[in-house]
Amino acid sequence: LGWLKTVREALSDLGLDLDKIAEYEPDMALGNGGLGRLAAAFMDSLASTGYTGNGNGIRYKYGLFKQKFVNGYQRELPNDWLKKEGHWEVRRESKSVLVRFGGKVNMVEDNGWLIPQYEGERVVRAVPYDVAVVGYQDGLTNTLRLWDAEIPPEEELNYPTISDRRRVEDLTSILYPDDSNYEGRLLMLKQEYFFVSAGLQSILDYYITKLGNKNFAQLPDYVAVHINDTHPAMAIAELMRLLVDEHRVDWDTAWNITQKVMSYTNHTIMAEAMEKWDVNMMSELLPRIMQIITEIDRRYCEGLKGRVSDAVIDRTRIIKNGQVQMAHLAIIGSHSVNGVAALHTQLLETEVLKDFYNLYPERFNNKTNGITLRRWLQIANPELSDLLDQTIGKEWRSDSNKMLNFEKYYHDTKVLNQLHEIKLDNKKKLAKFVKEQTGIEIDPTAIFDVQVKRMHAYKRQTLKLLHILKLYQDLKAGIDHPKRVIIFGAKAAPSYVFAKQIIKVINETANMINNDPDIHGKLKVVFLENYNVSLAEKIIPAADISEQISTTTKEASGTSNMKLMANGALTVATMDGANIEIKDAVGEENIFTFGLNKDQVYKYYAEKSYHPRKMYEEDPVMKKAVDALIDGTVPNCSSEGQALVNNFLSDNEQFLVLADFEAYLKAQKKVEQTWAQKRIWQQMSLVNIAHSERFDSDKTIERYAQDIWHLKKLKIEKVDR
Repeated sequence: LGWLKTVREALSDLGLDLDKIAEYEPDMALGNGGLGRLAAAFMDSLASTGYTGNGNGIRYKYGLFKQKFVNGYQRELPNDWLKKEGHWEVRRESKSVLVRFGGKVNMVEDNGWLIPQYEGERVVRAVPYDVAVVGYQDGLTNTLRLWDAEIPPEEELNYPTISDRRRVEDLTSILYPDDSNYEGRLLMLKQEYFFVSAGLQSILDYYITKLGNKNFAQLPDYVAVHINDTHPAMAIAELMRLLVDEHRVDWDTAWNITQKVMSYTNHTIMAEAMEKWDVNMMSELLPRIMQIITEIDRRYCEGLKGRVSDAVIDRTRIIKNGQVQMAHLAIIGSHSVNGVAALHTQLLETEVLKDFYNLYPERFNNKTNGITLRRWLQIANPELSDLLDQTIGKEWRSDSNKMLNFEKYYHDTKVLNQLHEIKLDNKKKLAKFVKEQTGIEIDPTAIFDVQVKRMHAYKRQTLKLLHILKLYQDLKAGIDHPKRVIIFGAKAAPSYVFAKQIIKVINETANMINNDPDIHGKLKVVFLENYNVSLAEKIIPAADISEQISTTTKEASGTSNMKLMANGALTVATMDGANIEIKDAVGEENIFTFGLNKDQVYKYYAEKSYHPRKMYEEDPVMKKAVDALIDGTVPNCSSEGQALVNNFLSDNEQFLVLADFEAYLKAQKKVEQTWAQKRIWQQMSLVNIAHSERFDSDKTIERYAQDIWHLKKLKIEKVDR
């Protein structure tokens, strides 16, 4: 709205701090890490670039868990973010819809049309809560619609017990239930169908009642539905159900409509995230949806017979080995399939989804992810934003292309000094916060080395851990290094044992280092618990180094890399995901790259020739760092340390941690050498800030809107008052 500075100053006159007031309102617990934050950025950008577009999700009561560390171990607590009254949402009871689960489906004839007849199903009422998403000074407001689950009044007799009622409440209780058991997987499948069905019913109701259109052949002219990863992939089968069963559109016409309406973004090449659902589970929970998917699969296979080999049909079909392949459903049922970074899309086309690319090359395209600079610069780093205003003018706030003009100040000593002072001030604020939260004292003049992202083996917090142990061993041996503070923020999925073991080992390593007087505070390790957006807004503006060290080919894009560069952090990176495009933007001289390239990684995989134990035995530096995990150096984590070592040394360990160890140490040596040259460091930082405009999510949304969704901007007349 343009009032932020005015409100901040007015409250200050009253002796009030807007930031402290804002802290009383918890983060909305609606997304997990980068993907949830990306969705929020896209909603912001849609409204701010003049496009009408609505979000559709679940109103989770607890969202993702609240993380606590107990004796170094992660413990998960409910994140009761809704316990305080939600002032930003409006309950829209009149827009409620019904969603069916379970029972049996019989197809019966009705005037020459086969319609489903349901028996014994459980019916849940989906009630929408709408949250306004206000565009940046453009007069446009879109809607984020979040669905809650309730028992319909007319169905109360079907939910006679407390446990029956709790099962309905559980439907919208937590984000990502524990999928290590059948009940957890069943709940996740139920959640996915719940918000997909509710959202599509809402869309069709709007199309019919508000637009007054019952000609569904025109639906693609008015509606675009985007499948953000495989979680909403059932939208394809559900739209078919609504068109064929509810509105009696013939199958072929309905399928043509569905493909034109639907588009799909693949966000990962990790097999574990390519969802597959057990056929029996889906048949029991969603019998009609399973029937429709079976028919889509049958027609798909029939349509390809004689055109491609049986092997291609078998590899690409939707139902295979008793499982429903949700990524296959999303691809087959959409007119567009995109990756989220140039390398990621290339790998989809040439490796992961090669068969589909050969079948439908025209569907594949790239849309590199982005971040909203309004959040990660204007809000998170107002001092840096003010410096940009003073140097290049305020137009960058609505047109990020203008940020490139900041590079003109590359040789301006005054601006470089201001950059240094702004960073130092942000580091002092973070140091104060760390002291308050953990009791650990950190020096704001040290290198703040940051790795904030989901805890996962492929993101290689383990490689950072080995670097920490190497630094510690050097300091103990009298080998000097610049003072450094390593800062972690990460949550591990509740059922991901190895990730939780990494957390324990990092915490015990931190305790050991932070309490060792022999190293004179030259190295500190801080693992801040419960990483979320509010915490990120404190850490990211204070970062000197951005650790983007995933195994090459495994990170689809990444967005923390973009947020950190926009705040002037220098990136240490493998050539993975969007790191490649960051290097292209800033130039090789303004980023620290290292590690195996994609061809080397795939060569290891193809030949099964990665034998890390040999590397370990031949490299005394590596061996000493690894052995610290099991020789008693790091206390109180012998079993967890052993688990990490066993992983590192296993033949063909897929994330190639030790293969990149030596190259990573060399990159970090270059970091230290550059840190000693303060002017050069600030110049590199300035270049990164200027070129972060490339990753503005407004630009990403413009590409989606034009290439995939075919949207037109809403023209809003501004009225002078």
